[in-house]
Amino acid sequence: MNWLAHLYLSEPEVEFRVGNLLPDWVGPWELTGLPEGFQRGIARHREIDAFTDAHPVVKRSVRRFEKPFRRYGAVLTDVFYDHFLAAGWGAHSAQPLGEFVQGFYESVEEVQGQIPAEACAVLQHMRRADWLGSYATVAGIETTLRRMSRRLKRPFDLAAAVEVLEAQYEGFREDFEAFFPEVKAHVRE
Repeated sequence: MNWLAHLYLSEPEVEFRVGNLLPDWVGPWELTGLPEGFQRGIARHREIDAFTDAHPVVKRSVRRFEKPFRRYGAVLTDVFYDHFLAAGWGAHSAQPLGEFVQGFYESVEEVQGQIPAEACAVLQHMRRADWLGSYATVAGIETTLRRMSRRLKRPFDLAAAVEVLEAQYEGFREDFEAFFPEVKAHVRE
């Protein structure tokens, strides 16, 4: 799951929520000294990732990608699943997506001095460009993938995978709808 799903699957405390995102931005050595609230979020992040990576429905989604995208299939699936969560947000939360996202962006200010500067910079960029809200549209996903491509060690156009999403939209959506209730139940346990 990508960042929107990680936030959705978080406890409401800001330290937990931010902690649930941090492992994607900073190394483990920078996470070890953070306070307990962040540590619980970091643990949740790792738990979600392990459950997701091992799940047969997610593996089915990854197999939908052919070369050259198969190599990035797990990452692309995470982002596509965030799209389906955002696009169908009303089925998962009574709170509107925009309100949920804005509340998170505003709450980050409470903990900026406690997290690594690199993570703080990512969160500021996220808020300015409303990364989380943009997941609701295919155009937003394309922008997200373009941004992710710039961080790869080897040049690769992840945004071109939007064609795969569009061609197999219903299949990916069905996979997400089969998987998401299971990851929610797993987190509740």
